[in-house]
Amino acid sequence: MTLSDMLNDSNTKASMVQACTGLIDQQVAAKGGVSGLAFKATYSLVKGLGPSYIPGAIDRLLPDIVTALEPMWAEGWQAGDPVQYLQQNSDRAADQVLSVTDRRIAGSNNGVVRSSYQKLRKSVKGDVAAAVPGLAKILDAHAPVAS
Repeated sequence: MTLSDMLNDSNTKASMVQACTGLIDQQVAAKGGVSGLAFKATYSLVKGLGPSYIPGAIDRLLPDIVTALEPMWAEGWQAGDPVQYLQQNSDRAADQVLSVTDRRIAGSNNGVVRSSYQKLRKSVKGDVAAAVPGLAKILDAHAPVAS
C-alpha cells in the first residue's frame, strides 16, 4: 500500500482536507509584520470566494501533492522515520508541493486566485517549508503502516 492509497478512502481524505485547512489557517494567522498583513489580506480575499473554497482547493490538490511527496516519504521509511525525514528536508518537500500548485495555478481560469498566487509566489516557499512539519504529521496520522 502506498501513501497515495490512503486518499481512496473518502473519510480519510476528508479528514486530511480538514487537517490541512487547519494547518494553513494556523500558518497564516501566525504571520507577522507588514508582509504578514499583506499575506493575511490576500488569504482573506481568497477565502472570501466562499467558505468551501480553501477546503475545495485542498481536496483538488491533495492527490497530486501526496503523489509528489510519495518518493520522499518512501526515502523517509528507508531512513527509519518519514516524518522526521520530511522535516529535515523541508525545502525539498516545499519545492515538491509548490511544483503542484504552480502547475494548477498556471491552468486556472480564476483571475483573483491566479493574481493573488502570483503576487505571493516568490515569498511563499519559506512559508510552505515552515508548514512541512505539520503536513508530515498529517500524512503520518493517515498513512498506511508501511509503504
